[in-house]
Amino acid sequence: MGLSKWVNTIFRAGKVAATATETVASSGATDKMKTLAKHQQNGYASEATFETRAFKLHNLEQGPATQVTVSKEDALKYYSQMYMIRRMETAAGNLYKEKVIRGFCHLYSGQEACAVGMRAAMRPEDSCITAYRCHGWSYLMGVPIQGVLSELTGRGGGCARGKGGSMHMYGKNFYGGNGIVGAQVPLGVGIGFAAKYNGTQGACIALYGDGAANQGQLFEVYNMAKLWNTPCIFVCENNGYGMGTSVERASANTNYYTRGDFVPGIWVDGMDVLAVREATRFALEHCSAGKGPMLLETATYRYSGHSMSDPGTSYRSRDEIAEVRQTRDPITSLREKILSTELATVEELKEIEGKIRAEVDTATKMAKADKEISVDELTADIYANPQNLTAVRNTMPLNELSHKRIGPAVNM
Repeated sequence: MGLSKWVNTIFRAGKVAATATETVASSGATDKMKTLAKHQQNGYASEATFETRAFKLHNLEQGPATQVTVSKEDALKYYSQMYMIRRMETAAGNLYKEKVIRGFCHLYSGQEACAVGMRAAMRPEDSCITAYRCHGWSYLMGVPIQGVLSELTGRGGGCARGKGGSMHMYGKNFYGGNGIVGAQVPLGVGIGFAAKYNGTQGACIALYGDGAANQGQLFEVYNMAKLWNTPCIFVCENNGYGMGTSVERASANTNYYTRGDFVPGIWVDGMDVLAVREATRFALEHCSAGKGPMLLETATYRYSGHSMSDPGTSYRSRDEIAEVRQTRDPITSLREKILSTELATVEELKEIEGKIRAEVDTATKMAKADKEISVDELTADIYANPQNLTAVRNTMPLNELSHKRIGPAVNM
């Protein structure tokens, strides 16, 4: 049985009608989230309501609701997804250290609540484009765990046949994975413009980091998106450091959610998956109402260095990293909420964790054993509509390579 079906089975077994409301206190003071109520019968909770940290608003009279409700099914789903991303990134880090993964490798550990919260709010017609820290997003947008790990190892079972690697993964309504700092944001506005032009009612989430936030091209497309009321959600994942430079040293204005000028903005606790979900829902409704773009800043943190070549401790202390792990970790925080409101038992969560560990271990072995593609496939699937193209320029003149189609074009 697949993990998602198995989680749903657990939910159905414990799901009951909501008949009682009980106010309880949150288990972590540093979490800034208070449990308001839980609905239960016979000791089994079916849903719980919490209060998030306050959202900070820019050019908005009203923001997302701070009272959020989550069902047992959704809580287990979010927990499973975040735990899966964490285990997958741990496996990727180990493969890099073994030199099975070569080149660049940027891990998402610590930032899981950002991607999982946004994905939870997305509708089928919505799309996403992000930067090079894209492994978790690739998985959430439908790429199997082995498809991610095989892509990282450069093998044929990868989602781009091993030709994209860490920074270039794609899927349905997922446009990467982009290696040029900030360059994906104008593309995201273009994807949002296409959605408006084609009348799909969808919006595009265009993500970038605080390190890319000072790029001139971002300010250009803030302006264009607002002029055209493009359904695009700009998301600055502020993890505190652009490579090895802290935000305070890099930006005169560190309130990134205000930097869209006339574009409305929201600051959200990016370590809280439920707060991110609510902020994204609010932003999507804003776009769907024809009001144009919105800018979200998710305050988050990365545990690893900027990439695997960065130890991540020359510009910050190990104590700082340890403190965030102990007080703000997104997975631990959700785990405490689930247990304190009796949405699941310790045994249920341990069973989920065990299945995920086994799935990632199996995918890791398969990714290492997978084969690389043949040389003649290197120039395949470059163009979706090659038309009159019969050859691809090689490193030497008069030595062209042939182009061919192998897989179906995605997002056409």
